[in-house]
Amino acid sequence: MVQEEIRRHNLSTLLRHVHLDGAVSRAELAERMGLNRSTIGALTAELTAAGLVREEPPADTGRAGRPSLVVRPESTRMYALAFDVAVDRLVAARVALGGTILERHEAVRRRAGADLDHVVEVLARFGRRLYRSAPPDAVCVGIGASYCGMIRPGDGMVRFGPDMGWVDQAFGAELSRRLGLGMPVPVGNEAHLGALAEQQRGAGVGFQNLIYLHGDVGVGGGIIVGGKLLDGDSGYGCELGHMVVNPYDGRPCGCGSRGCLEAEVGERALLDSAGRPAEAFGRDAVRAVVDDADRGDPKAQEALRRIGDWLGIGVANLINLFNPGMVIFGGMLRDVYPGAAAHVRARISANVLPVARERVRLRTSGLGDDATLVGAAELAFSRLLADPLGTVAAAAPDRYRQVVRS
Repeated sequence: MVQEEIRRHNLSTLLRHVHLDGAVSRAELAERMGLNRSTIGALTAELTAAGLVREEPPADTGRAGRPSLVVRPESTRMYALAFDVAVDRLVAARVALGGTILERHEAVRRRAGADLDHVVEVLARFGRRLYRSAPPDAVCVGIGASYCGMIRPGDGMVRFGPDMGWVDQAFGAELSRRLGLGMPVPVGNEAHLGALAEQQRGAGVGFQNLIYLHGDVGVGGGIIVGGKLLDGDSGYGCELGHMVVNPYDGRPCGCGSRGCLEAEVGERALLDSAGRPAEAFGRDAVRAVVDDADRGDPKAQEALRRIGDWLGIGVANLINLFNPGMVIFGGMLRDVYPGAAAHVRARISANVLPVARERVRLRTSGLGDDATLVGAAELAFSRLLADPLGTVAAAAPDRYRQVVRS
């Protein structure tokens, strides 16, 4: 039993390296995992037989001696379905083992209140289309979804989505039912998944401690501490947008409080500060303010100054609390940050302890608007990465029987 657990752990670890890094030599895998080359060879043989990886000779290295084979993910045959629900858009994608987005569909989501039936209908239609368009020998090994709200761990229940009025909506279970693929749909908070995606594949690669701020209508957050997501006692941690930064004359927030970070730096705060009409909203309206500021419009420049000041206060608090190596701005904040960066940095200089600020880096998202979708895909792959052969046995029993016979 102990030997079997060690073997499963090693298969999991090897596949994770290949999934995240794309192509790794046997020699490097042996060094990373502290195993001898014969053991690595046996592990890769099992994963190859299951259709999860392939081995090939490396490009000419110019070195004498027998080169080490390179292990790559089977990205044309093993895939996951990923779904991303933002305030203004719905996205579905087929994502290969290794992280490449193979195919995607996208639709506008109207701001029309609680819309579970519409969201699930659109995503299920997209998901079935993606499933049917996959090659005949391809295997779907998992499904994952990102939602812009507070998610109950384990069952995909959206406990609270203030921007669209979702309260206790069984999103994961309903999407699984309507997809009809016989697979569960785990759901994660968009900013939590965005933080993990940026740490694994984006701007935060190599950083074990980082903060990800995701702007949409409001602001979400994800904090990575020691390489792991800080999710709290019930999974609702890191609601950074509801950190109060302006308690005395702050703007009202959708959560019922006043002066929350998202109330002071979110979409409506920026557009109101720039004097835009109430009917203006969405990313195009936000980008128009940023473009006007770049062209010298004093009203737009003042709006970015104000947003940058409040954002800087929030970031300063977070740096003092968590001492991250990097703070990443995603979603709407990816558009806003460059024009507000000077004001954010001024607040950090004034309000962060010198030893905490001396090494922190401020960056925009490396994955762009796909950060949360990539995070949903990683959620979908989590079961496969934890138990490669067991997951293939469940998803493709015929393939697994061939592995056992071999």
